[in-house]
Amino acid sequence: MPSDSDPAVTVAAPAAREIVEIWTDGGCKPNPGPGGWGAILRFGATERELSGAEPATTNNRMELTAAATALEALKRPCRVVLHTDSEYLRLGITRWHQGWVRKNWRTAAGDPVANMDLWRRILEAAKPHAIEWKWVRGHSGHPMNERADMLATEARRALGA
Repeated sequence: MPSDSDPAVTVAAPAAREIVEIWTDGGCKPNPGPGGWGAILRFGATERELSGAEPATTNNRMELTAAATALEALKRPCRVVLHTDSEYLRLGITRWHQGWVRKNWRTAAGDPVANMDLWRRILEAAKPHAIEWKWVRGHSGHPMNERADMLATEARRALGA
């Protein structure tokens, strides 16, 4: 199993006891086009799989939707380790969003932030949790990342795409 090549970044929240591991993935074929997302939540020996699809979207929107939906599924404050192969998601939530919020959801160039609705969903869903955002290399054989990818692909294919 490949190891994570990037140090994890933790975003603190109120104290939480339980540890939940989440693996997310999303994608489109073509991009933009029909897309799917998948997430696996693991708490001890219990696992829950989530997935969905949209007929017209982008890879980035599907990556963000997977994370938002997975965090929204948590019923009480937890310590979360969220694994993603999306640097866009990981860097957006750990580095870039503070500047976007400070600039009223504008980029450094003054343009509106892409996918602002999903970033806001993630930030709201993350509030009660202490989250460690970990990047994993996509399509490199990591079993849980491959499983999340499979969920996303199956959801997209269910659209007939």
